[in-house]
Amino acid sequence: NIPDFNDAVYQGKWEEAIQILSTTNNFPEFTGRICPAPCEASCVLGINSKPVTIEYIEKTIAETAFEKGYIKPCPPQSRTGKRVAVVGSGPAGLAAAAQLNKAGHWVTVLERSDRIGGLLRYGIPDFKLEKNILDRRIDLMKEEGIVFQVNTHVGVNLSAKQLKSEYDAVVVCGGASAPRDLPIPGRDGKGVHFAMEFLPQQNKRVAGDQLTENILATGKNVIVIGGGDTGSDCVGTSNRQGAK
Repeated sequence: NIPDFNDAVYQGKWEEAIQILSTTNNFPEFTGRICPAPCEASCVLGINSKPVTIEYIEKTIAETAFEKGYIKPCPPQSRTGKRVAVVGSGPAGLAAAAQLNKAGHWVTVLERSDRIGGLLRYGIPDFKLEKNILDRRIDLMKEEGIVFQVNTHVGVNLSAKQLKSEYDAVVVCGGASAPRDLPIPGRDGKGVHFAMEFLPQQNKRVAGDQLTENILATGKNVIVIGGGDTGSDCVGTSNRQGAK
């Protein structure tokens, strides 16, 4: 409902703006930072002028709402008694968990890594999404009754059979960390890495984690194959590491 929340912002009605925005967007503080914003490209004002900066408005609504205390824990008034497991804690898993919790189910989110967030945590660099923004939302979801379990790798240290026996329903949100290979001569050469080997390392490094192996672009000539968001994240991270 973009025209409606824009109008509320225009009138200075921030509480109304966040209410409108939250009806269709669980995490405007994320999308306001990392969405590629196709809505801005299709804004008809762009035909003869500058388009409306919808993404920035979303971010500003969310941050103003947090600052003014309009975004607060809202646990459901009643519970259905049903238990749902959400496998994966990336954007899809978090959104599914939020919606199911609002419907009154008891929700447990299972994550194989040692921290919650999936690609939000390990795929998107801090210069695009600072992790305190992610932690703020996760803390809110915990207060709303959602349970998060880390180091839980379904199919490895927790069986699907056990999941089905303990929960009424299971939502699979396994994420997009499986890369697409490029099987060409030289692919097995030293220094050729997938983005999802490179980017999570940097995020862990920024978070203060100890790494056993370091993939660094420092002082090196770097080629990035792929020109999408992930490619640009690799460019930005390589620059920050001091690539030649």
